[in-house]
Amino acid sequence: MEGNAAEILPEKWAPETFEEEIYQRWVNDGCFRSVPDERQPYVILMPPPNVTGVLHMGHMLNNTIQDVLIRRARMLGYNACWVPGTDHASIATEARVVRMLREKGIQKTDLSRDEFLQYAWDWKNKYGGIILEQLKKLGASCDWERTRFTMDEGYYRAVIRVFVDLYRKGYIYRGKRMINWDCEARTALSNEEVIYHEPGEESTLYYVRYPLADGSGYLRVATQRPETIPGDVAVAVNPQDSRYVELMGKKVVVPLVHRVVEVIADSYVDPDFGTGCLKVTPAHDVNDYEIGLRHGLPIIDILNEDGTLNEACGVKELIGLDRFEARKKAVEMLREAGLLEKEEKVLSRIGRSERTGSVVEPRLSEQWFLRMDKLAGPALQAVESGEVKLHPSKFVNTYRHWMENVRDWCISRQLWWGHRIPAWYLKNDRSRWQVAENAEEALALFRAQNPGISSDDIEQDPDVLDTWASSWLWPIAVFEGFDYYDLAQKRFNTIPRDLQYYYPTTVLVTAPEILFFWVARMIMAGCEYMKQAPFKDVYLTGIVRDKLGRKMSKSLGNSPEPLDLMARYGADGVRMGMLLCSPAGNDLLFDESLCQQGRNFCNKLWNAFRLVKSWTAHPEALRSEAAKEAEIWFGHCLNNTLHQLRQQFDQYRLNEALMSVYRLMWDHFCSVYLEAIKPTGRIQNPQTLHQAWCFMEILLRLAHPFVPFTTEKLYEYVPAEYKHHPKHLMLAPWPEAGTYDENVLHQFDSMLEVAAALRQFRTEQKIPFRQALQVFSDSDIPFRACLMKLCNVQQWAPADQRPDSSRPLVVGVFQLYVPVERNAHSAEALKLREELEYVKGFLELVNKKLSNERFVANAPPDLVERERKKKADAEARIRVLEDLLRRELSSSL
Repeated sequence: MEGNAAEILPEKWAPETFEEEIYQRWVNDGCFRSVPDERQPYVILMPPPNVTGVLHMGHMLNNTIQDVLIRRARMLGYNACWVPGTDHASIATEARVVRMLREKGIQKTDLSRDEFLQYAWDWKNKYGGIILEQLKKLGASCDWERTRFTMDEGYYRAVIRVFVDLYRKGYIYRGKRMINWDCEARTALSNEEVIYHEPGEESTLYYVRYPLADGSGYLRVATQRPETIPGDVAVAVNPQDSRYVELMGKKVVVPLVHRVVEVIADSYVDPDFGTGCLKVTPAHDVNDYEIGLRHGLPIIDILNEDGTLNEACGVKELIGLDRFEARKKAVEMLREAGLLEKEEKVLSRIGRSERTGSVVEPRLSEQWFLRMDKLAGPALQAVESGEVKLHPSKFVNTYRHWMENVRDWCISRQLWWGHRIPAWYLKNDRSRWQVAENAEEALALFRAQNPGISSDDIEQDPDVLDTWASSWLWPIAVFEGFDYYDLAQKRFNTIPRDLQYYYPTTVLVTAPEILFFWVARMIMAGCEYMKQAPFKDVYLTGIVRDKLGRKMSKSLGNSPEPLDLMARYGADGVRMGMLLCSPAGNDLLFDESLCQQGRNFCNKLWNAFRLVKSWTAHPEALRSEAAKEAEIWFGHCLNNTLHQLRQQFDQYRLNEALMSVYRLMWDHFCSVYLEAIKPTGRIQNPQTLHQAWCFMEILLRLAHPFVPFTTEKLYEYVPAEYKHHPKHLMLAPWPEAGTYDENVLHQFDSMLEVAAALRQFRTEQKIPFRQALQVFSDSDIPFRACLMKLCNVQQWAPADQRPDSSRPLVVGVFQLYVPVERNAHSAEALKLREELEYVKGFLELVNKKLSNERFVANAPPDLVERERKKKADAEARIRVLEDLLRRELSSSL
């Protein structure tokens, strides 16, 4: 229900009573909706979270930043469009469904592909939208009517069409290569999906004896993988290693399997690692595979897809064992045979699957690959030319390194959940295939070669595409672009209206760890198909860590539940807590106290609003000089902040922008302006109240992108004549920055310094605020009426009228006297002496510098002038202090 300014504003800020109602009103009134029109678009595409996901602190940070940007853009008059969606997450989702089936007593192997996919779709439809619903509680102002899923019908079509297109362009090929294999998920991984823990993981280096075939001795070989010894086909040494020159070309016996192999020379071998002898196992090590190619060695694959040893290993005690169990057994057998010389603990760089955490296994496999060199060039140029700006810019070097060292991308995965590769094989000859958008087109291509082939003779590739091979099309596919792409012409027949209007998007907000996984690949796709990068700016967030610097994780128990945080501090309190510690590109140390600080801000804003709303205008109420001065100052202060905000938002320094709003509201509006205009009762001067409402409404608009629920609720109670939108604050315009005078701000700051000194004086003298002060001074202090109101100064008189008991206060160039009790004089004299000694010492240093003829002759004139100014100021200060000290001593006699 739309609020009314005449309604009673609740006494306390209680976000749980209004957040859901306000959000639903925004949705019902179409506040988030965007359709192309004559306005300039401002577009953000949500990095689609996995359908398996639930809200975590990283999502909170990322989506809070996006919402702040899109809300401000909306208020600036842009046609703001924030497109939400979810990613099908092949590996993670399939693992989740397999686990669910296992709990029901069902094995994946017991199901057909279609049966398994039905379970997967059922799971997705039940749980896949949870995270988007949770984001609504955060206040995410997405155009929910545009929600996309990377496996919905239109998106699926786009992914398949692009695969076919890139295949026909010669970018996609099928080949047998050494790839990364996830034994737990039983699928290939790209290099980017393999992670390494620094500085490494503890491993064991086993020193194994390989007997010489002629019985004359043995070679000592160091290996971390004794379970792969049955796959050895050679022992390699460096041709420059003098220790083994006489052994090159001789034969050794491979332990466990008694296979006789040759000692070969290869420059890859590092003489300083282990013993300088390398067991060569081409099927299970990338570098060994390359050595095998150079020397024409056979390949013995001893591992099954699940990481167990197969019959090819030839050791019955190892067949069927998991690779790590087989390692233990192999070590035991080597020890019993007297071939294990020693064991040594080492730190090793061990690759693990990003998704399952399983140790990655190098594996020779037939897979689909995408050539990256031609795609990488334009994408690198887009960043280096400034077409795409990375924030912070320090990531440009990382991006350049990746793009200049890019490798072909293994895009096939041995899974069922995902975009099935659009390739069909002859059932009796898998060396022959056709790539097409569907089975009918594939059959037609086969029949063009052999009219006798029927649909029963072909079958589709069972593999699916890497998840990133679908999400890299996100900026184009969400706007249905590929529905209009002509495969035959290799171009768009027409650009659909939404794509033409919204592409390129404005800013992408994401994490640095997927800069290559996703960001770079989206730029590649954009340059390839739209001849233009898909976004202008990339805001790279940091990793959310706890206050001890540890990455947040449920296993460490240091990751708070976001929904619980929002229940305790309100969505706005949590949003502020995330932003207060989030400089772009730097990890942020999250502390729950920051959410409490955010809650306090909302409380402060709420109470300030209640104070203004409690006043009633009366024509006979006088307009105070303090109010006039405060209005002048705060107007300049407000415009200064608006200029700062524009620069901070343009440079994506959002935490600084938040702090600018925070200080404006808390330090300036509440602590100074409201105190300066506050009447003794509830009756306020009409002009003063009018200006207070104008300022209050502007503050609500400035704070809205950061704390949308609280500001929208308060907006309900703003009198209609001050509203810039009749119903929704989020649709009101962003305030325009006017001119401001730095001199006014400086003068007011000088006054505040005097006010601080007077407050300190009260504290030291234990004078309560309700007791008015008398001040005697000849200093021309600016904004004196404000000073008197803020410090409860009842009388201001010339200095020569001060009573003998007055205590001097010196604040910069201002000199004041305040009557005090005599018992404070001795302490004051001591303070004056200390300051006098300090200033005299300072003057002595300046005089030494000015008495140096070389300094005066050679230093820049402005520097010499500054030193002379310091001397004059110090001498003047000494005179003032000596006079004060004389008066102080005489008054205490």
